[in-house]
Amino acid sequence: MRKRSADGAGGSRLPNVISNFLAFLLSFAVVTGVPAPSHCPPEHPACRETVGPIVYVERVDPDGDGDAHFVIRDPQGITLPGLTAIDVRKGLRPHPLPGPGDVVSAAGPVQTGSYGQHQIHALELHVAR
Repeated sequence: MRKRSADGAGGSRLPNVISNFLAFLLSFAVVTGVPAPSHCPPEHPACRETVGPIVYVERVDPDGDGDAHFVIRDPQGITLPGLTAIDVRKGLRPHPLPGPGDVVSAAGPVQTGSYGQHQIHALELHVAR
C-alpha cells in the first residue's frame, strides 16, 4: 500500500505544478512590450527566428552549465504545436532573467535537446518586459 506524504497532496511537487499552471495562464495576458527582432546569421542555413511570450522558464539548469531555457507561445511550434523551447547559453543569459508573460525574440539553429525535443539554440536573444 502506498503511503501519503504528510501534506496529503502528493509532496512538494504540487506547488511547482500550480506555479507552472499560473505562469501558463499569465502568458495569455495582454502583451505590452515587443522586443527587438533577432536575426539569423547568413552562415547558419538551419537557423530559425522566433518571437513570443514566455510560458515557462527553467531558471536552474540541471546539468549545471549555467544556461537558461524558455518555452514560448509560438505559432511555428518548433518543439510542440504552438510552443518553442529556447536554449540560452550562460554568456547570452539575460539579467535579470525574464519570466512568464515577458516577450522574447530569439534566433539560432534548431538542435535536439536532452529529452529529444527540437529547440532553438539561441545565438541572439532580445527581451521586452
